[in-house]
Amino acid sequence: MTENTQTPSSPNSELPTQYAPAEVEGKLYERWVERGYFEADAKSDKPPYTIVIPPPNVTGSLHLGHAFEHTLIDALTRRKRMQGYETLWQPGMDHAGIATQNVVERELAKEGKSRHDLGREAFVERVWQWKNESGGQISGQMRRLGDGVDWSRERFTMDEGLSEAVQTIFKKLYDDELIYRAERIINWCPRCLTAISDIEVEYQDDDGELVSIRYGEGENSIVVATTRAETMLGDTAVAVHPEDERYQHMVGTEIELPLTGRRIPIVADEHVDPEFGTGAVKVTPAHDPNDFEIGQRHGLPNLAVMDEHAIITAHGPFQGLDRLEARSAIVAALRAEGRIVAEKRPYTHSVGHCSRCKTTIEPRLSLQWWVKVGPLAQAAGDAVRDGRVKIHPQEMEKRYFDWVDNLHDWCISRQLWWGHRIPVWYGPNGEIVCVGPDEQPPSGEGWTQDTDVLDTWFSSGLWPFSTLGWPHQTESLAKFYPNSVLVTGYDILFFWVARMMMFGLYAMDGTPPFHTIALHGMVRDERGKKMSKSFGNAVNPLDWMDAYGSDAVRFTLARGANPGVDVPIGEDWVQASRNFANKIWNATRFALMNGATIEGELPAPEQLSATDRWILSRLNKTVAEVDAFYEDYQFSKLSDSLYHFAWDEVFSWYVELSKTTFFAGGEQAKVSGRVLGEVLDVMLRLLHPVVPFVTETLWTTLTGGESLVIAEWPADSGFRDEAAEAEIGLVQAVVTEVRRFRKEQGLQDGQKVPARLDLSGTALAAHEGAIRQLLRLQPEGEDFNATATLPVAGATVALDLSGTIDVAAERNRLSKDLGAAEKEKQQAQAKLGNEAFLAKAPDNVVDKIKGRLAKAEADIARIQAQLDALPAA
Repeated sequence: MTENTQTPSSPNSELPTQYAPAEVEGKLYERWVERGYFEADAKSDKPPYTIVIPPPNVTGSLHLGHAFEHTLIDALTRRKRMQGYETLWQPGMDHAGIATQNVVERELAKEGKSRHDLGREAFVERVWQWKNESGGQISGQMRRLGDGVDWSRERFTMDEGLSEAVQTIFKKLYDDELIYRAERIINWCPRCLTAISDIEVEYQDDDGELVSIRYGEGENSIVVATTRAETMLGDTAVAVHPEDERYQHMVGTEIELPLTGRRIPIVADEHVDPEFGTGAVKVTPAHDPNDFEIGQRHGLPNLAVMDEHAIITAHGPFQGLDRLEARSAIVAALRAEGRIVAEKRPYTHSVGHCSRCKTTIEPRLSLQWWVKVGPLAQAAGDAVRDGRVKIHPQEMEKRYFDWVDNLHDWCISRQLWWGHRIPVWYGPNGEIVCVGPDEQPPSGEGWTQDTDVLDTWFSSGLWPFSTLGWPHQTESLAKFYPNSVLVTGYDILFFWVARMMMFGLYAMDGTPPFHTIALHGMVRDERGKKMSKSFGNAVNPLDWMDAYGSDAVRFTLARGANPGVDVPIGEDWVQASRNFANKIWNATRFALMNGATIEGELPAPEQLSATDRWILSRLNKTVAEVDAFYEDYQFSKLSDSLYHFAWDEVFSWYVELSKTTFFAGGEQAKVSGRVLGEVLDVMLRLLHPVVPFVTETLWTTLTGGESLVIAEWPADSGFRDEAAEAEIGLVQAVVTEVRRFRKEQGLQDGQKVPARLDLSGTALAAHEGAIRQLLRLQPEGEDFNATATLPVAGATVALDLSGTIDVAAERNRLSKDLGAAEKEKQQAQAKLGNEAFLAKAPDNVVDKIKGRLAKAEADIARIQAQLDALPAA
């Protein structure tokens, strides 16, 4: 437990009868920001704790994935701030090259214009105008969620400082011969007219066609299969496996390529799988990444047959056709020549689409800028292998190594106008000059800058240090780099995390960008299905916040967050979390009205009742448990721990057990009021990082303190009382068992029953008043008739039910239920005793009948016990 360092005022017990999140959350958040609680001081002598926000796109709005991730980060940073760390949660946004350019181009299209009508400079100015007027709505939505980011440090990947960082590292990589320009196969979007990264490609099963085509004639023919017949115009070889005996006699010969009149070689390459299809594959180096590699190994020409719009450029009757039109026309022409050996339609296969416009991507040979990732990836792998960076959960390390150990060179150029322009100039005589931020670009006739911009991931890969002022050696960089932890989804482990690792180690002299990578899963619907607008199951978290409050959304998300595992979420769960927030509110309000206080010292253990010592012991165990779960990023477990402590132990047991004390008044009521105040103080502090709004309101009312945001995080005082825990455990056992019996007998919760309690020889005697209060048990009268006796926890509870239930009607009802259960048992036993049935019935059917038998036997035992407990007729 913590020593309360606030100067308490008389707590105000006049809380509204109901908690209304909409009236509380916005005002509280603005107060936190105005008072500078989230601002980080680079000059502070406190130990640093740094987390960067995975920068959302400037075009984006808050979705459940953001809300999930932000909740986890906010919980970590709020706790560390309370623990006395100089805490920086770095906010900002990504310029999102393709997405933003598409948004503005759509606006221009409404005006009947294209970006080419404006020209590059005017178009970029138009994008900046859109960004300043309409971009970044997610910032306001983050405030709704309660994100405790340092808004004074907000950055944008295209701002002046980050642009300088991008140009600096490009120049450094170029000078170190780690950036080069070359022709390679890239993912090309014919709609966006740019290369796109692997993460911007979405794969889905499409219906297409698989055609088998015969190349050559007679014995010298060979059959290949393809789903992209239009690319055959660019074939420059057919490949077979070198050990495939069917084709060994053909290796090194040439064969005629249909429809073209060209002859192409047959080459042997180990990439070919002789067991798949005919064991022969067409090789189109300019339009397939694997074929490109085969072509490089065998010195094949690269023959491009499509332009950037995916229009056929090869000479002949197909020139000018769209790729899909050409596909049908080419298959028809081959069929007419009798070269189609087989056709499979529809043929379902995985096809890549541009994540922005959904156009089918086209593998395309293109002159692009590349990062030579070999040495950078080696360093990124070594940092995890030698323990400088921990990946949590640890089993995700294998996925990380599988990626960084097999990285291909990274295409970093994009054929866009919005983004960081590549700082390379070309001269009139073939000169190439890379320009750093402090250097003047060459000028004069014939000098032009490269028209491409950099992949968005290039600038976001610098995020952990560029946001702190790099390449300048700022106080913030010295204080807050490296980051303490990166919290992000496992889906961008390869694309963003790996790039930050490579760039951080490279730019910061071998110091990795963070100590720990904490990976979480994806948010899914309550059935575990991916959320998507097309599936009709996408949820706007703002709608849930409007309906149930931000705390309810946050608690639901945190409670589902197991490391590296996907998170199912449904509205029912958010409603349950809203109920939890209401329970905290109502129980704290009751406590304040009944003397809960933090004023004065906590009484010594000998002054406390067993109930008081029990709850303080459980409180300290909960503090220790929650701390351990935080350190292990077990958000689900820490949320569950807090939920059950608050609802089950504090509200359902401690408050209820203490009601007789409070109602009686006197010195013991003051002691228990101080204990309850202590418990609420610590509990609200523990809950605050996950549910900040309701806890802030209640805690400031209880303690008179300034804010939970800057309050001290609870510490485990070490107080334990196993004897008190065992004693209250007996009370709980008695109450639980009698409640179960009452329910079985059909008694209403508030229905009072005469009872005799024999608690002698147990530790229960001191709790008789509380037990009677909780169970609605009246003292026995002169005409008391013990119609049911329950032995439990070493005590005996005798109940007189004669005046509370219709014994004859209850016995009749239970007898009917018993008869039905016995009939079910007999039927199940008969089937299981039938050898002929067992010989034919499937295992799952037999198991189902065994389950019916077990249930029937359990029902019989339960009903018979209820009958035995009834008074005699």
